[in-house]
Amino acid sequence: MSTHHASRSIQPILVTGGAGFIGGHLVERLLANGETVVVIDDLSTGSRDNLRAVAAHKNLRVIEATVSGCAELPKIVAGAKAIYHLAAAVGVDLVVKSPLHTLHTNLHETEVILKIAADHGVPLLLTSSSEVYGKSEKAEFSETDDLLIGPPGQSRWGYACSKLVDEFLALAYGRERGLPVVVVRLFNTVGPRQTGRYGMVLPRFIAAAQRNEPVKVFGDGLQSRCFCLVTDTVEALIRLQNCPAARGEVFNIGGAEEISIRELARRVIETLGSKSVIESVPYAEAYAPGFDDMRRRKPNVEKLAATPFAANTSKARVFPRSSPCTKTPARTRKKLRSRGPKASAAPVPASSKRISRKRPKPICSANRPSSAAVPARWCRPDLKCSSKPVTRRRWPTSNVCMN
Repeated sequence: MSTHHASRSIQPILVTGGAGFIGGHLVERLLANGETVVVIDDLSTGSRDNLRAVAAHKNLRVIEATVSGCAELPKIVAGAKAIYHLAAAVGVDLVVKSPLHTLHTNLHETEVILKIAADHGVPLLLTSSSEVYGKSEKAEFSETDDLLIGPPGQSRWGYACSKLVDEFLALAYGRERGLPVVVVRLFNTVGPRQTGRYGMVLPRFIAAAQRNEPVKVFGDGLQSRCFCLVTDTVEALIRLQNCPAARGEVFNIGGAEEISIRELARRVIETLGSKSVIESVPYAEAYAPGFDDMRRRKPNVEKLAATPFAANTSKARVFPRSSPCTKTPARTRKKLRSRGPKASAAPVPASSKRISRKRPKPICSANRPSSAAVPARWCRPDLKCSSKPVTRRRWPTSNVCMN
């Protein structure tokens, strides 16, 4: 089934899994950039609600099908400008309870899209997962690390292996067939429209806190994660897809600020002013006996920060002055109002106002030290990337979204 036929005069961008949480935000951003977009999604874990804001857009076409089951796939890919392959089985709950579906979806669908993309030479960005790092005990995970996967008797490691095989396939197509491919390993991503239906931790905590029900923390709660706002993730995806220097490479995309799951639960309860309490649930009760969890999952994003993105990759400013994650709690707003109006500030010259509105353009989604620059040796003029050092700055470090 398809809706909203896109213009045939412009090369479309294909987004598989475009009705998912991250896919929906990516589609919105691409359309805002003036692109024509074709989405292929079987809605097994995605939803048309994720595309509601752009459902009537003249440059969007949505095909409800699997990648392998889409009869028009060869024709669409042949005329496409680029492909974002996000279609995959997602969520710990789904991975543990439906291992066969997980393996088939992640392996077969990826192989199909890679082959057709290679036949037509269409640039493809493949989304992998931080799960491929397995049981590594390193403080930070880097793209060149050795990987330590758990035993095959535990379903979650089947998911990790399927995503790792996807990476091997993609890079092999790049080497042997000349496919312009980029592989990204996504760490925990959060933001508006994320669902807790498949075990995503933050929306699950928020839903419980809003109902004043116990917030269930699995294990001892001391395991830590880094969370990245979805708009930052989307910015990184688009810039990597559009940068020739990134082809044939693997990149981590994620936040760099760690937080324990128990502390995350506490902050959710405090921010929402909830009466909920934190309840510890053993892994054996939450999933199955012998379930393995990763104690830490922090990305090293130095490679992403050093990538010489093209100067005009993005026209729209994605990073707003105030993130939806930085809303002031009601109790704090009440205290601020009780203090009375702010004192009048001295007049500011018009010229100073103009300068104060200037903001350096972000180059990726990671938090980085301010006043740093990408050395010129990382720039590759032969690949038409910017040859000028790119100023980096630190984004607002709110990595828990309460929408």
